[in-house]
Amino acid sequence: MRSEATGGAARPSSTAGWLGALERTSRIGTQPHRTLAVVVDELGLAHGEAPALIGEGETLSHADLAARARTYARWFRAEGLKPGECVGVLMPNRPDMMAAWLGISRVGGVAALLNTNLTGAALAHCIAAAAPRRMIVAADLAESYAGAETRLSERPGLWSLGDGPGRSLDAALARLDHGMLAPGEQPEVGLGDTALYIYTSGTTGLPKAARVSHHRVMTWSHWFAGLMATAPGDRLYNCLPMYHSVGGVVATGSVIVGGGAAVIREKFSARRFWDDVAETDCTLFQYIGELCRYLLAAPPHPRERAHRLRLAAGNGLRPEIWEAFRDRFAIPRILEFYAATEGTLSLANVEGRVGAVGRVPPFLAHRSPAALVRHDPETGRPARGADGFCERCAPGEAGELIGRLTREVGSQRFEGYTDAAESEHKVLRDVFSPGDAWMRTGDLMRVDRQGFYSFVDRVGDTFRWKGENVATTEVAAALSGAPGVVEAAVYGVAVPGTEGRAGMAALTVAPGFDPAALRAHLAAALPAYARPLFLRLCAGFEITETFKQKKQALVDDGFDPGRVSDPLLFDDAAAGAYRPLDEALYGRILRGEVRV
Repeated sequence: MRSEATGGAARPSSTAGWLGALERTSRIGTQPHRTLAVVVDELGLAHGEAPALIGEGETLSHADLAARARTYARWFRAEGLKPGECVGVLMPNRPDMMAAWLGISRVGGVAALLNTNLTGAALAHCIAAAAPRRMIVAADLAESYAGAETRLSERPGLWSLGDGPGRSLDAALARLDHGMLAPGEQPEVGLGDTALYIYTSGTTGLPKAARVSHHRVMTWSHWFAGLMATAPGDRLYNCLPMYHSVGGVVATGSVIVGGGAAVIREKFSARRFWDDVAETDCTLFQYIGELCRYLLAAPPHPRERAHRLRLAAGNGLRPEIWEAFRDRFAIPRILEFYAATEGTLSLANVEGRVGAVGRVPPFLAHRSPAALVRHDPETGRPARGADGFCERCAPGEAGELIGRLTREVGSQRFEGYTDAAESEHKVLRDVFSPGDAWMRTGDLMRVDRQGFYSFVDRVGDTFRWKGENVATTEVAAALSGAPGVVEAAVYGVAVPGTEGRAGMAALTVAPGFDPAALRAHLAAALPAYARPLFLRLCAGFEITETFKQKKQALVDDGFDPGRVSDPLLFDDAAAGAYRPLDEALYGRILRGEVRV
């Protein structure tokens, strides 16, 4: 174990992190057919039986991962599927999930990584957006898939892992060769080809399927491998969902390409976290800010400093808990970063500046695609000057972060969504000069004179809670279909001591409205993070001249009974029911005595 007094080995300079990232990504574009699946084959030969993915019931060595991916590649071809065709993957966090998408993408297929929290119409929407020819469904998610399948106009062929409906994928894979692919088994797959569909709620509406190219997969994994200086002795603890870009590509890929291993857990547990990290000998931890807050709120643990963690990397670590988290748990380095699955830019806080999401160092300024432009809160879009162009923000001024687009294959190319209209909606044109194009991130940021960026808020109604973007339109749609709900206005409210904003809904309801029935309806319609934590039962809403709800007054009132005369309800997870929100309960929530 490393010494608590010294905090471990000397920290590498920030310059070393940037140079490491540049070095590991510098040759990607010079080898246009070397995808991550090809790299995994090379790693299998180089590192053999050393662990690559360590799950709760299964471990794959580097050689095993490469072999398993090759069997998935042969299954894809045996099914008669062609390059560019899609396979949906609905699987919990486990080593086999990565093997599946590596194999499918190795021979030109596209793997759609589906959110395991979704059910019913939301899951059906995501499947339809990808239009898969086949579905791979883990047996423990068969019920979720069955509820979505009935809503699909075109049903893909179903293959089951484990004892589930459909054809047995386990049996099919067991019959296939896992040796090296022959030249005739490998169609020409380029870095510009799509490897994955990864879903993001974006700024409005239901989740969208973002196209992720092989180039992006290679860049993500190798860039973060360089920033974190991953090596064969490293093990990275990952309890983030593998259907997301960070948990499924960045966390796993960055440590694997360094020759190390990812420790994969299906869910986060504050109670078991430090035992797990110590017993699996992890040196790296992939976080989102909420996980850090939960750990900090937990009682002292005897092993919370008896670990070998040298770095925690992630996003959403709030400034107010940053130093407390770092110091209490003796974590030598924190690498906060900013990125989006479909984004054309990323930021990294290699220097460890408290509260910053990233910085563009001076020697990389010439290649940075990032810019901050003034935001018009009335239109929800970047403001335009008298000449029709956008205006850059001065240091310290909040504005929307945008990323310059290029048509060249690479990380600055906007690859868009499966929905062309949604892709075009994300693009901002004629920004600083006629004909230029930039991608809107939907995030408000500030940058200081030293180049450090800090997050301010999401643009528009979408808010972030439990590390997920929540679209108010999706929540409102679920509420509108609930028994007794006449109209709903959905928004986010700040809860002291938490990251992001919790969901709140103002409702007009019919006589006989039953909160218990609403709670059951939302549990079936929405993932837990998207369900409103607070309800306000009101007689009606103020509307604009164009019949849009005026939400700002509702947001300003929040869930404070001292400001709101309407009945307020709180979703008490411990009680499994909505309960009246009075002054006493309000005070307990503010003091952090009630978990939200």
